[in-house]
Amino acid sequence: LNWRTYPDRTCYVVASQNMKDFYNLVNVYTDAVYYPRAIKDPMVHAQEGWHLELEEKEQPLTYKGVVYNEMKGVYSSSDSLLMRESQRSIFPDNTYSVDSGGDPAVIPDLSYEEFVNFHGKFYHPANSRIYFSGDDDVLTRLELMDEYLKDFEPSPESKPASQIEWQKKTIVEPAKFVHPYPAGEDQEETNMIMINWLMNESPLTATEELTLNILDYLLMGTTSSILRKTLMESGLGAAITGGGLSDELLQATFSVGLKGVKPDKVPEVEKLILDTLEKVAQDGFSDDAIAASMNTMEFQLREFNTGSFPKGLSFMLGSMSKWIYDESPTDALKFEKPLAELKAKIEQSKSQVFRDMLQDLLVKNTHRTTIEMVPSKTLEKENVEEEEKRLAAIKAGMSEEQLDEVISKTKELKRIQAAEDTPEERATIPSLTLADLKREVTEYPITVSEDENDSGVTVLRHELLSTSGIAYAGLLVDLSMVPLEDVPLLQLFTRMITQTGTSEYDPVALTQRIGMYTGGLGASLMTTPVKASGVDQNEITDCDKMVTKLVIKGKATTDRIDELFSLYLSILTDANLDSQNKVIEMLKESKAGIESSIQGSGHSYALQRMRARYTAAGYIDEKMGGISHLESVKQLLNQAENDWPTFLGRLQNLRRTILEHSAARDGMMVDITGDKKVLDTIEPSVKNLLKKLPGKKSSEKLQDFYSEDHPWIVAAKKDMAGNAPMVDEGFIVPTQVSYVGKGGRLFDKGDKISGTASVVARYLRTGYLWDNVRVIGGAYGGMNMLAEGSGFFGFVSYRDPNLAKTIDVYDAAADALIASAEELEKDPEALATAVIGAVGDMDGALSPDQKGWAAFSRWLIRETPESRQRRRDEVLNTKASDFKDFAERLKNMKNPSSAVVSSKGAFEAAEKEGKSFSLTNVL
Repeated sequence: LNWRTYPDRTCYVVASQNMKDFYNLVNVYTDAVYYPRAIKDPMVHAQEGWHLELEEKEQPLTYKGVVYNEMKGVYSSSDSLLMRESQRSIFPDNTYSVDSGGDPAVIPDLSYEEFVNFHGKFYHPANSRIYFSGDDDVLTRLELMDEYLKDFEPSPESKPASQIEWQKKTIVEPAKFVHPYPAGEDQEETNMIMINWLMNESPLTATEELTLNILDYLLMGTTSSILRKTLMESGLGAAITGGGLSDELLQATFSVGLKGVKPDKVPEVEKLILDTLEKVAQDGFSDDAIAASMNTMEFQLREFNTGSFPKGLSFMLGSMSKWIYDESPTDALKFEKPLAELKAKIEQSKSQVFRDMLQDLLVKNTHRTTIEMVPSKTLEKENVEEEEKRLAAIKAGMSEEQLDEVISKTKELKRIQAAEDTPEERATIPSLTLADLKREVTEYPITVSEDENDSGVTVLRHELLSTSGIAYAGLLVDLSMVPLEDVPLLQLFTRMITQTGTSEYDPVALTQRIGMYTGGLGASLMTTPVKASGVDQNEITDCDKMVTKLVIKGKATTDRIDELFSLYLSILTDANLDSQNKVIEMLKESKAGIESSIQGSGHSYALQRMRARYTAAGYIDEKMGGISHLESVKQLLNQAENDWPTFLGRLQNLRRTILEHSAARDGMMVDITGDKKVLDTIEPSVKNLLKKLPGKKSSEKLQDFYSEDHPWIVAAKKDMAGNAPMVDEGFIVPTQVSYVGKGGRLFDKGDKISGTASVVARYLRTGYLWDNVRVIGGAYGGMNMLAEGSGFFGFVSYRDPNLAKTIDVYDAAADALIASAEELEKDPEALATAVIGAVGDMDGALSPDQKGWAAFSRWLIRETPESRQRRRDEVLNTKASDFKDFAERLKNMKNPSSAVVSSKGAFEAAEKEGKSFSLTNVL
């Protein structure tokens, strides 16, 4: 159950594999959309939108509201500010110039009456599109919807009023606009630049749309695509801005630029973009580039792999790109005819079809804007002062009676927010019963062949009913011999092997070969804690036993599996590591990406930082992808720029360490998913791959990772004392919101953890944290995570206007949970609801490749079907006493500590409220 908001529509989506649950969700959501409490109760608008808050007359007046704080978080991000200004500039005359999310500076101008009128006008059935997908009865669907729609009268103005006007190409001379973005005290002062085009002012045909998507892929789709490659190799900036084509709205746009640009280099970036496009329009694209792009796109269209996102909803989101504008909902999903037409045009004129489109829609198109964002180290402070000044003026203009009214409304809203739903109110929500749930765990097939064909390599196969002629294959190589000090290099290494080319193929040719012959491949890292031999799956450990792998995963049709395996071997053994410029480019891009991510997703970094203090495995994960990884990237960048021979030596030694030790094959695995025909067809190719893998079968074996501590763990324990101190840490970034974390270990080594713990953790997240961090506190989100291997439990908040108060909420959670346990003892229906939600989290739909990978992962950690079934049974049999047991553990959490990402001002305010942190400037 979710929603997706666009600048011109909102899609409310539900899906379930349980029919009763599905119709419950449909009923609840339809009722909520057409008959919301929000249009009858001003307090909903106050809570979710905005309200003035005042508890005592001598206190300053403040703004509060969930969406208000969410948008403060959005526009603390320089990337979000850039995208907003770009869209405003390119659509000066229609609704797309309006900020659909809401500008925090003007959200308080939205009155409740305006809000209600907007809903009545635009959220009327006459202006809606209703979509079903599944094997349920069509008549049942229609009867259900009729129950909700039959009482509505016609609303002739709803649909015309929501029609999007076409933005005409009115800009005859390209325009430029300069805006500030908030920068941190220690942040390098660099600019951002992005050029934007409005591409069409009338509808495109299906063939033109497909052509435009292929053109975008040729220009921007991969690191070897000509425009993206040219920009990154120029050295003028750190990372790409804009993603190229955006075609989800009525009119398509194209945006591209760079961030991390020195102010005097901004004109060079603009010129480089325009010159590159003009050159490509003249020279065209190579046959190989076109073939690779076409194969990639066709593979995606035919496979339609949506991962764990429901496929039926993906069809809906695709159809809505036409249907919402009164075109056929199915036209957006049909690709055979436009694909055939485009292939015919390419056959006839090679790249001319792309050159013509590039010339018309970009090169000759004057409806173009350039947005330049310049850093301001005072903007954050100015925004705060401007808000305080506005609020002070509002308060100064209020009479005593008006102030009393604000105080009264503040108290009333807090009373409503703190009130529990009555049993009668809860009974209006349709729900499942425990009897409606599947009690058995879903298992996925796996066969394991150790030392297959006397190769020393373990091969795992997952035979599914149908994979449509596609084989999904993974090659895993052990990393345990890599020293801990080189672990930060691994993220870079995994990128390099797919992007720097080989002795046979330069980077462009390698990318094209991947595109021409496969459905895609990629490299990643796996660090997976495992249970020690003889230890139960539900026993808490220090996670000192772990498996670490380099994972290369890809997919191909059976007739091209040999090409896929050949590519695996090439990138693993022959990737060009002597690529200084490419390495510097990648590290700059990584640095910019991490900095942006910390600003926008600080909760995940806070959580990683906390976990790093309690186990060596958590420390390693943080070192590879947390805040400390940013410092590692900076150090690597410095060495790559100033001492390339040493850096290259480290990379070469890394590859030798992985591939050339005598026990290398003992740590290799090949994991394959397909139907029976696929697996039978590719069998000779698998045998050939096993022969060609680096190394030889040896009597020498790797250590037993299920009985001995991993070498990284041993080294990490020595590092942790100095680098992961048990202190409350604050990380300063330019932001108007906070990401607040606090956690510790609930379970000690040797304790047994039951599946009931996941029910309680979820109950805390969806109940107590929702009520106190979001509803009352005004944060956009309040979450927790329970690491069932180590016993770590942590709270985090997302886009939070509070800091100290949120930590107080966390500290009060145990007592609140004890009170809840007592209530649940008397309310079996509420207890059942908590259990049902936890089971829902366990039962997501998986794509074929995900099913195979799930089976592999279960095997790797030695999780048995029996232990999975035991855990599910524990979840289903959760009792109120389990909530009390969890609460007692929460009350006695071992060595709790905090990690917070926020602004300097927020930390100073927290200090006054008695919450002190060891502070670090991140940006």
